Amino acid sequence: MTTQTQRDALTRRVEALMPKLSEWNQIIWHYAETAWREYRSARFYVDLLREHGFEVEEGSGGMPTAFCATWSNGEGPTLGGYAEYDAVPGNCQAADVMKRPRDNLSPWAGGHTDPHSALGMGSLGGFLAMQALMKEQGITGTLKFFGEPAEKVRGSKPIHAARGYYDDLDAAISFHPFYMLPLCNTTRWDTHCGAAYGVIYTFLCDSPETWMTRGSHSPIAASHASARAPGANDAVTQMYLNAKALREHVLASGLNWSMNEAILNAGQATADNLAAQMSQIQYFIRVSSVEQAEHVVRGLDHIADSVAKLTHCRVERHWVAKSRPGLPNHALAELTYANLERVGAPRLGDEAVELARRIQANLGMTPMEKPFLADIETLRKPQDAERELRQILPPNQTHFTSDDYTEYSWHAPTVRLYVGRPALAPRDDGGAYPDWVMNALGGLAPCIDPMIETAAKTVGLTLLDLFQEPDALNAAKAEFEQRTGGGIGGDRWMAPLCDYAPPIHFRWPEYITTPRGENDWVIPAPNECSQAPR
Repeated sequence: MTTQTQRDALTRRVEALMPKLSEWNQIIWHYAETAWREYRSARFYVDLLREHGFEVEEGSGGMPTAFCATWSNGEGPTLGGYAEYDAVPGNCQAADVMKRPRDNLSPWAGGHTDPHSALGMGSLGGFLAMQALMKEQGITGTLKFFGEPAEKVRGSKPIHAARGYYDDLDAAISFHPFYMLPLCNTTRWDTHCGAAYGVIYTFLCDSPETWMTRGSHSPIAASHASARAPGANDAVTQMYLNAKALREHVLASGLNWSMNEAILNAGQATADNLAAQMSQIQYFIRVSSVEQAEHVVRGLDHIADSVAKLTHCRVERHWVAKSRPGLPNHALAELTYANLERVGAPRLGDEAVELARRIQANLGMTPMEKPFLADIETLRKPQDAERELRQILPPNQTHFTSDDYTEYSWHAPTVRLYVGRPALAPRDDGGAYPDWVMNALGGLAPCIDPMIETAAKTVGLTLLDLFQEPDALNAAKAEFEQRTGGGIGGDRWMAPLCDYAPPIHFRWPEYITTPRGENDWVIPAPNECSQAPR
């Protein structure tokens, strides 16, 4: 049974770690590497975990920036958690009180928005504190800590799940910084994240010379005297426009769902009298159920096939992600929330308040006496958060928002923990804050460190209870068995959907090394591509 002495010892371990956790968070935050290209971030975690005695498999699941770290102290439960560390292109913001990119980088480079840097440190802090306590007090069991790249495209967890990495877990803890109300300083109850599918369509114009020709005697495929084949640029343009126009004809109205796109390649940057040979567009679909996701992809397939015929191309479809909707576990949600209550909500100190007030002043506002959103320092019972969340959803919608932590929930009892991250109080004029504000707050240590500490203590205490309280773990496992109709392979269990190789070879945005220097961004900074005014 967990004693108060053990709880106190664990929280002291986290407090002792905080200077390091703060420093490590700054390192990952400034790396800000984007999906599938988090080379330095993954290397940092791998080296750090090995220094702490973990056995680390690098490149787990065939993903170069993933890892699986294991540390065992004898027989006992195997408990899992993870770090994410991918940033988002186009969000390069300095840790500052004004809008500016990080030094020597394009504003279109990567930046942490959620921030995943602090997500990873909040979880890691709990695992390292628990490891230290296990060594000190002889607590037995196994810690399994994953590096999960490319969460922004739901990349790694479906692959890890399909390859059996989660099958030996007795329970898993998923922590995420707060990103929307009412999911702040709480655990998720019934309405978990939904299914998410990512797909890339590649249009290829292989035979431009056969476009409306009659045996032309031109020595080149694209005669200057003939009409040019539409080609791949026209294809990706038509795909973009038609998917927008036909969106309401794919799923019925009244459903809360989203579909976003990104053009990865277009035309090989040529404006010659040649048909563009290849273009690629990625779609990301967030829906409540797998059935809805597959229906949307069928609609996109139809549009892509039609566009390919229209533009004299052929089309290929490639999978980026297929993640399952989440499975609740009330027993683990209540246990984790009880530990969050013991820790208390984050508390933002005077230095954080001063930084927030300086941001408001730089936005032309009169700085507020209390500049932070009050919810950041307020606890919310999971049942209360659930009731608030359901008020904005149709009664028949079972899942909402998107994140691939859901993959863990089909292999072991899993809790989704949210802790308040710094966010500013609503503006008096009713306006919105620009996105750089939240991004900057995630890089300002006095503002983000309270969240990291709260998360690390809550994760650590939950691990402690799961090791020390067999009845608590058994209750969570019994609920998992009931919800899946018998656990992994049960009659209500959903198998992994991943039937594709890791999508690591596409032209994902990344940092590159050029004669201009190391860690340049794939898109130049404005001063590198500007021209003199006319």
